[in-house]
Amino acid sequence: MNIVLRTFVGQRYNWNDKKGIHFSKLTRFFSEQVGSFVLRDYVTLLRWLDWGGYEKAMRKAAEETDYILSGWLRDHKQRRKLKDEQHDIMDMILSRIDGATSQDFEGFDPDTVVKSTSLAFISGAADSTRVTLTWALSLLISNPHVLKKARDELNNHVGRNRQVEESDIKNLVYLQAIFKESMRLYPASLLLPPRESIEDCVISGYNVPKDTRLIVNLSKIHRDPQVWPNPDEFRPERFLTSHQNVDVEGNHYELLPFGSGRRRCPGMFLGLRLV
Repeated sequence: MNIVLRTFVGQRYNWNDKKGIHFSKLTRFFSEQVGSFVLRDYVTLLRWLDWGGYEKAMRKAAEETDYILSGWLRDHKQRRKLKDEQHDIMDMILSRIDGATSQDFEGFDPDTVVKSTSLAFISGAADSTRVTLTWALSLLISNPHVLKKARDELNNHVGRNRQVEESDIKNLVYLQAIFKESMRLYPASLLLPPRESIEDCVISGYNVPKDTRLIVNLSKIHRDPQVWPNPDEFRPERFLTSHQNVDVEGNHYELLPFGSGRRRCPGMFLGLRLV
C-alpha cells in the first residue's frame, strides 16, 4: 500500500499509523463489497430495501474515503501554487486538466474526476498486488520443490549478502515462471470488467447485437486443458518449455491476467515490478 500511495499521491504511512491502517481497511472493504452478492442487484423490486445494510455501509465508507482524498487533493493544489510539486500521479492528472470545467466532464466537477481516478488506481493496484502475492506465496509453501528451486536461483544470481534489485529480475527466469504460473491459476480478477459492443457484429458465427455485455471468464481460459496440460497443477516449468514464449502482457489470449487491448490494466508494468 505504501508503494502504491507514494506513486499516486506521495503519501507514506508507518505500520502503526491509524490513518494509514484506516485507509487500507477502506480500500479492502470496497473490494469486498464489489464482489459481494447483494439480493437487490438481482431482484429489482427490492431496490428500495437496503437488505443487510450494504448501501448504508458503502455510503459511510465513501464519505470517509472522500474526506481523505479531498485532503490529499487540497495539499497537492497548495503545493502547486507554491511551485513545490512532488510529480506523483495526482500531480500529473492536475496538470492535464488545468482550466477544465464541469462541461468537459459531462457534469462532474474536475475535483471529483481527480479523486475518483486516483481512487480507482490506488484500490486496483493495492488489492490486485496483495491478492497475487498471497496466492504465489501459498503455492510456494504448498510446493516445497518449487520453493527450493526458487531459493537456489536467488542464491546463484543474487547471493545472500544483498536484497534483490529490479536489475536482477531479467536473470531470475524461474522466479518469473513462478509468477506467470501463479497468475495463470489465480489471476487477481477471475472475470475481466464487462465489455459492451457499440454496434451489431458477428463473432465466430454468433450474431452479437449492439449494447451486448460480454464478461470474459479468465479462470476458464487459463485452465483450458486443450492449451494447458494438467491445467490444475502448479507447474512453473511449463513457462520454460512448452509455453516459454507466452507472456502476461495481453499478447497471448491463452493468458490474460491483465486483460488485453486498449482496456487492459493501465498499471500492468508497475504491478509486475511490484510483484
